[in-house]
Amino acid sequence: MIKAIQASKSERVLFVFLIALVFFTFSSFFLLKNKCLFVEKVNLNKINFTDPENVVVMNIECGDVIIELYPELSPQSVKRFKTLIENKKYDGSVFYKVAENTFVQAGDIEFGNIEYLDYSKIGSGKSGLGTLKSEIDEDFKFSEGSVGLARSTKFDTEDSEFFITLKEIPIYQGEYTPIGKVIHGLDILGKIKTGNKGVYVLRPDYINSFRIFKSN
Repeated sequence: MIKAIQASKSERVLFVFLIALVFFTFSSFFLLKNKCLFVEKVNLNKINFTDPENVVVMNIECGDVIIELYPELSPQSVKRFKTLIENKKYDGSVFYKVAENTFVQAGDIEFGNIEYLDYSKIGSGKSGLGTLKSEIDEDFKFSEGSVGLARSTKFDTEDSEFFITLKEIPIYQGEYTPIGKVIHGLDILGKIKTGNKGVYVLRPDYINSFRIFKSN
């Protein structure tokens, strides 16, 4: 007669630990490979905007980010932004500067496209349309989801690059030109790949397409 072998208490604990470890490893791998899980999807056909000509839709890996533009605050900057969108200049533009839970930045259409990235020049690219005068609103607070035009260390150097804040950044108030606000998709922006502090993002995420809502 063969006797059943009883596992010791320590062996049972080790077995449970190994099972939990395997499960955790598999789950972590699955989540890393599926970073777009749990983001809120939106049906654009079911939304009625009061001013659809000043609503733009940015499609990135995890879905659509909807931005309402503020032409009353910065008419020339919003006009430039819409012109670049209509001409498909932002399609393929990478998020080369990303500070986790703080902001994302893209829009270098000369040196920052996924098809022709030049890390030695990125951030200095031009649109070919010339620079803009800064349109500063001293009362505009760059709260979570605010969209602004990037510039150099000097005012009146805005062109095509833009940033979106992922939290309130008080020091931006009165320093940057505001052009709009994210009304859907902050959770999607939070999935954008980040880089090491002070370093540009390698193999960055990018804009698939950008369009004005009226052209849907």
